Amino acid sequence: MVPVAIALGSNLGDRRLHLTTAVDALGAWLQDIRVSEFIETPPEGVAPQPPFLNGALVATSAASPSALLATLLALERQAGRERPYPGAPRPLDLDLILFGSAVIDEPGLVVPHPRFRDRGFVLEPLASVAPDMIDPVTGKTVGELYQSWRGRHPCV
Repeated sequence: MVPVAIALGSNLGDRRLHLTTAVDALGAWLQDIRVSEFIETPPEGVAPQPPFLNGALVATSAASPSALLATLLALERQAGRERPYPGAPRPLDLDLILFGSAVIDEPGLVVPHPRFRDRGFVLEPLASVAPDMIDPVTGKTVGELYQSWRGRHPCV
C-alpha cells in the first residue's frame, strides 16, 4: 500500500456533488481515505470562468500510478469533462499529486504533479489533511510547501 494525494476540483454544475461523487467512487480503489474541506477559489491563469470548489484527498493505494491515473481520468469523463482547450471549465478535475516517494516522468504521467508546489488551491486543502506528507523532489513536507507558498502570497 502506497500513500497517495489527489487534488479535487470542479467549476461547472453542482460542484459539491461532482466532488463527493468522485470521492465515493474512489472508495473502490483506495483505502484509509481522508478528505479536506472544500474551499472556493477563483480560477487561475485561464480565461474568465466560474469559481472552483477545490479539495484534496489522501489515502493508500495498491494500484499502480498509471492504473490510478486511468481511474481518475475515467471518473472525469463520467462526470462529463471535455477538453476542448487547455484550462477549459470542467465539472470534475482530479489530479494525482503524490504517489508515495515515486518520481515519475513518462508521457501522460508526471508525479509529483509538476505545478502543485505553486498552487494554493492544492496546497491549502492538502496541508489540512496531510501536512507531514513528503514531496520526494524537494524533501519538504506539504505543510512546509504551503507555508512557503503563503510567504510568497501574503494577501491571499
